[in-house]
Amino acid sequence: MRWSLLAAVSISPLMALSLAGFGHAQTPEGRSISGPIVHENLAIYFIHGQSAPGRVPLTLEEGMAKGAVKVRETSNVNQLEIENLGDDEVFVQSGDIVKGGKQDRTLMVSLVLPPKSGAVPIASFCVEEGRWTARGREDAKQFSTASAAVPSRELKLAMKAPMPAAAADRPTNVDQTSARIANETSARQQQVWESVRKTQAKLTGSLGAPVRSAQSASSLQLALENEKLMDAQKLYVNALKAAGEHGDDIVGFIFAVNGELNSADVYPSNGLFRKMWAKLLAASVIEAIGHKDEPAVAPPAVEAATAFLAAAEAGKTSEKPLNAGVRLETREADKAYLFETARAASAAAPASWVHRNYLAK
Repeated sequence: MRWSLLAAVSISPLMALSLAGFGHAQTPEGRSISGPIVHENLAIYFIHGQSAPGRVPLTLEEGMAKGAVKVRETSNVNQLEIENLGDDEVFVQSGDIVKGGKQDRTLMVSLVLPPKSGAVPIASFCVEEGRWTARGREDAKQFSTASAAVPSRELKLAMKAPMPAAAADRPTNVDQTSARIANETSARQQQVWESVRKTQAKLTGSLGAPVRSAQSASSLQLALENEKLMDAQKLYVNALKAAGEHGDDIVGFIFAVNGELNSADVYPSNGLFRKMWAKLLAASVIEAIGHKDEPAVAPPAVEAATAFLAAAEAGKTSEKPLNAGVRLETREADKAYLFETARAASAAAPASWVHRNYLAK
């Protein structure tokens, strides 16, 4: 593998203040990685590559804001119903938080909803333990917004990381399979709730003020709307956001908190990355704020960020089909996971991957 450091980078003076050992690394696939760009304890690396052709889908946030996408309550904590009523494809990302219903939820899988999709079941986890009625004037039958994403690597792992199973526990018939799935979902839900509590506690400690909402203390979404937390994000966002809007070849990013690589998200196109960037950055900033009281550590070099992706991609592979013609491939390495979702071929588009998420263990 050949490495090359940038001798000069065309950037704004504000961005220049945030560069720390800025480099550029070429991967075997022709993809390249640049960075880090740093603010306090958060380091950002950008993944550069060629965009796939075709129209950029709406995001779930955009679709819900336009009324083109409906996410409906099913009274099943771990499954909602989603429908695209519009004429454009809609991208849904694992970790998107939908607000409302009987409990706020986070969606478990990434997928692209086709136009006029019809009602599609989608796996979810509750991120608001306890509530099971309408909150204030909200509609308990459906969800209103999808403006935030889960700001915790541990929470993402609770939702998606493979769970070990002893040979004696492997199902031998349909009933045993159903029971195993139900038990696994229940165990994951408990881990998600615990991760929500830990996230709220870390943010409260870093900010020196409670983030839990009086309206619903267990709600992760309402905690993320806390005014003091929103104010604390501004300096990070002002220092880092413009870098993700610089150039038309950025298709993903990696971030590290306190010197430790955390996770990465990669998309088929720069257009979709740009649509997701503000939400991705906000979640990364919130995670960094939650760890702000920990010792400061220098960010990893760009070569380490590149190696992080390569290690996950070389991991042991497993695969399973999901709803809406989506396939989830998981690769597990010693220190990282790769979760790739892909859609089957259709009259409108060939088979293709729609999202890659890398998580450090």
